[in-house]
Amino acid sequence: MRNSLPKAASLALLAGALLVPAVPAAAAPVAAKTAVTAAEPYSAFDVKVKAPKTARAGGKISYTIVATNKGPHYADAWFVGGQFPKDIDLRKIYYRTNIKGTECALEGRAFYCLLPQVLEKGESVTVIFDAKLKKSATGTQKATLGVVSYNVDQGMENMSKEELDRLGIPEYGFSKTVRTKVVR
Repeated sequence: MRNSLPKAASLALLAGALLVPAVPAAAAPVAAKTAVTAAEPYSAFDVKVKAPKTARAGGKISYTIVATNKGPHYADAWFVGGQFPKDIDLRKIYYRTNIKGTECALEGRAFYCLLPQVLEKGESVTVIFDAKLKKSATGTQKATLGVVSYNVDQGMENMSKEELDRLGIPEYGFSKTVRTKVVR
């Protein structure tokens, strides 16, 4: 599909995404000796995430995510973001990207952005998240960030998340975990 998902459907997809591959809900039972093979993603991503090794409590952490579509097809239903550390002030997460129309949403500790652009095989996108640590932050802060993509076929762009889930449309997570030590 070449058209991006509508805003409502896209943000509804975002609510359930957690950077872990999903198993299709409508999968048929498989005999004990048969190998289970999940559908391959329409768009697999190579993800690189950079974060500082140390940060001061109350200071800023910048996470840079570079996502490259490895194909085999173009990507048009995908999100960038992930699970932010426990001591990040969730009201103080900002993003930077050159893609206009980007919309972000927060669900628990997960912060995802829909980038309304078709990403052809071999193309990359960079998103920088600037987050503020709480003044009470201690220890090592762990973030799991990357891309979540969906195998959405042509003609499905107006379906709700509930309908996509009912049909068993698979989602795929491509993530990296980074750690930042809080120093005083």
